[in-house]
Amino acid sequence: MFAGATPEFLVEIVALIVVGAAIGYLCFRIGLVPIVGFLVAGVVIGPNALGLVHDRTLIDATAEIGVILLLFTIGIEFSLEKLAQIKKLIFVGGGLQVGFTTLAVTGGLMAFGVDWKIGVFTGFLVALSSTAIVLKLLGDRGETNTQPGQIGLGFLIFQDLAIVLMVLLVPILSGQSSSMSDIAIALGTAGGIIAVVLIFARRLMPPLLEMVARTCSPELFLLSVSAICFGTAYLTSLAGVSVSLGAFLAGLLVSESKFSEHAFSEILPLRMIFSATFFISVGMLLDLQFLWQNFPLVLGAVAAVLILKIITTGISAKVLGYSLPVASAAALMLSQVGEFSFVLERAGRDVGLFPAGIEGMGSQTFIAGTVILMVLTPFLMQFGMKLSKKIEQKQAKSEAEAMAKALEEIEPTDLNNHIVVAGYGQAARPLTQILARSKLPFLITTLSPSGANEAEELGFQVMRGDSTRARTLGLAGLERAKLLVIPDDEPAVAHHIASVARGMNPDVEILIRTRYMAEIEELTKAGATEVVSEEFEGIAQLLKETLDIFKVPHDNVEDMICAVRQGTAQLLSQKPAAALGTSTLLDGDGIDTQQVIELHPSTMNGCTHADQINRVFPSTPGCENCLREGHRWIHLRICMTCGHVGCCDDSDGKHATKHFQETGHPVMRSLEPGETWGWCFKDEKMLE
Repeated sequence: MFAGATPEFLVEIVALIVVGAAIGYLCFRIGLVPIVGFLVAGVVIGPNALGLVHDRTLIDATAEIGVILLLFTIGIEFSLEKLAQIKKLIFVGGGLQVGFTTLAVTGGLMAFGVDWKIGVFTGFLVALSSTAIVLKLLGDRGETNTQPGQIGLGFLIFQDLAIVLMVLLVPILSGQSSSMSDIAIALGTAGGIIAVVLIFARRLMPPLLEMVARTCSPELFLLSVSAICFGTAYLTSLAGVSVSLGAFLAGLLVSESKFSEHAFSEILPLRMIFSATFFISVGMLLDLQFLWQNFPLVLGAVAAVLILKIITTGISAKVLGYSLPVASAAALMLSQVGEFSFVLERAGRDVGLFPAGIEGMGSQTFIAGTVILMVLTPFLMQFGMKLSKKIEQKQAKSEAEAMAKALEEIEPTDLNNHIVVAGYGQAARPLTQILARSKLPFLITTLSPSGANEAEELGFQVMRGDSTRARTLGLAGLERAKLLVIPDDEPAVAHHIASVARGMNPDVEILIRTRYMAEIEELTKAGATEVVSEEFEGIAQLLKETLDIFKVPHDNVEDMICAVRQGTAQLLSQKPAAALGTSTLLDGDGIDTQQVIELHPSTMNGCTHADQINRVFPSTPGCENCLREGHRWIHLRICMTCGHVGCCDDSDGKHATKHFQETGHPVMRSLEPGETWGWCFKDEKMLE
């Protein structure tokens, strides 16, 4: 039996993984995010506690891989187009945040007699936030594309760019070498590398990944994606750019390929393992003995950093025009100190620079405060979201009270036979523009002061008030209006508005835009004349585009879309025929649901309901109700309004007649082989 000594590194790796998993699980069970568990695990196994792990070089290297993989996957989920959309956030917002923080720290330390160079260095340390933690939490919560998430992403990208300049400035701040010309050359080289990476993104990456994917080898694909990640990170590091930013750029490269989702799924398990190592490595830095002996000092430093970063980040977001609730959430999200501050602090220590100019004590206080802030980050983000909602509710209440008071002084409109547009949101804006160009009389009701001001600046008539209130609708002249449009509100609000409006004017047309088909029925019951569902319209458009690609004749496409609109809306929320029990078909193989069924005009025989006859598709291969219930039928009939397939009156169910009784759809046609006759229930006429 082979016996050998256990590799020394294996003991530390096992301790790291086992303890990290155990504490992470315990934290999850008590409602804490796993990141907190990993940080706590690092404290427990680190050299300043149980001492299970001593090889900092090994752990730091593993943690660095975790950061690289984390930023790589974030880049895949992003794209060059999205990056271009937030360029103002990156360069203006991020620049303001770093600049304000650095100036504030420098000014504060100078007031206590600290040299301005040390103040700038300390300001750099404080200005950086944790890219790894913030983006990990945003990704887990699906909040990357929210306004606070976009602010966080933009500011963090700028900070990762700024670390290049900060590291280059450290020797100058310490009074050592590195001239401004050297810095300019280094920055130019870094910028050139980034530009080359982005330029080649669109041209090189898509065909390269497609060539690898065609091998159908998961191993080769994973290896190639990893090579892109680490190769790009290494290339950018040669120019002095942080490897994390290089990994993010590598992710952007992959995002330009149609295989981006495949790459993301392949690399995700690796990212999870190594990211956990990063958070554990941060926890290992904390010296519990120092924290215990200097707790008031560390707590004061944590409080000072929190207050300062909340203020500077919030001001930067407000300067860009974001609302107070959004700025507050973003400020609390970025209120910690980041992992790259450790890199910068180490670079400063090598040339004699220390946080606040205090050797030993300054570095330990900085490390302890940073770890505590990282542990607090999930809670600060949750608090930020709650605070944002409370501020929004308070503002909405104040606005509503102001509107209610203002309504008492408003004169009712003198418009007649006009359109009332309830709300002024994303859909209402283009709608009102078209109404104005068409010279149709309309009036907007809205509670939003900014929306009302915008509409008034365009010359539109606005009634400032709550559209769910009868008084507001009355002042808007709903009793004399021809149409009420509710284009933007949530279903519950739209339901309320429609109910109130229908009670005030039984004859007014009410048009509502909603998102999902499931909401149509309830909104119709509330009083809507017509409900436009984005989901349903999207299905119809998808059908049209699909058939256009395959060159289906235009007339056929329109007929099919018409059938979708008029006949199959109810079926989209039901199980498909195969799931309704098609195994119970007892009359042959059933009918072809792709066959277009029609009644020729020559067969109408004076039928007065021809306007309700369409070209339709059979809804199921047999009687819908019999299939669902597992019963037999004798003959099949189809509704010429919606395509519903039912059984004849000789069958036990008589479902064709029952369908007419339930829907009022007047005409059916035989689906038996060789039969083309129809029957009008209302006229009681045979159509043949």
